[in-house]
Amino acid sequence: MPTPTSRRSRTGATTPAPVTPPETTRSQAASRRARARKGEGQLLRKEILVAAEELLLATGSAEAVSIRAVADAVGVTPPSIYRHFPDKTTLIYEVCARHFVSLDAAIEAAVAGIADPLLELQARGRAYVEFGRANPEPYRIMFMLRPEQGPAEAAQHEWVNESRTFLDTIANVQRCVDAGAFRPEFTDALLVTLGFWARVHGITSLMVSKPALPWSEDAFIDKYLETCLHGIADR
Repeated sequence: MPTPTSRRSRTGATTPAPVTPPETTRSQAASRRARARKGEGQLLRKEILVAAEELLLATGSAEAVSIRAVADAVGVTPPSIYRHFPDKTTLIYEVCARHFVSLDAAIEAAVAGIADPLLELQARGRAYVEFGRANPEPYRIMFMLRPEQGPAEAAQHEWVNESRTFLDTIANVQRCVDAGAFRPEFTDALLVTLGFWARVHGITSLMVSKPALPWSEDAFIDKYLETCLHGIADR
């Protein structure tokens, strides 16, 4: 009589039923980390963000970064991800919030030591463009997704208002106004900042979405930024 772990072939011979090798089971179990102990939740959250960022940069596409892929990279189950992030959109946006810090640092490094506020503003614009070109996928998520693809509108507005890049640019524009660098009708620092950002974002988004176009690199960017300021500068 066949045993529970065997089966009868068509010829009547009894053959062993397939058995999963113990080492396979052990390796699968080993690929999953143990449940986090009390106080380790923040550590896991950071690991999730790092794994999502690495996947985002490796694939160059937010679509390719799935919750399951992130869970596999960290060694946890998808429900463990959802304990820290309610959905993929929130996870991706928090990953890119880390890039706002990098953007701030890149711009501040670019303007260090520039005394002329108008030249400083131009340098800010150039550093912004260079950051977008060097980090195209994070830039798309930071600035180019449709509103319904991102977090709540209030959260997006809060992120912009708290961005060091945005606040420092307003301060830079105000210094231009105070120094008489702009024509008299351009004295509202917030409106000037939004207009300048719109122009700089325009060229950055084109370079990110259409990298194959024959951009003339540095010369083109510098000329474009000069043109952006030419209409408001009192020089």
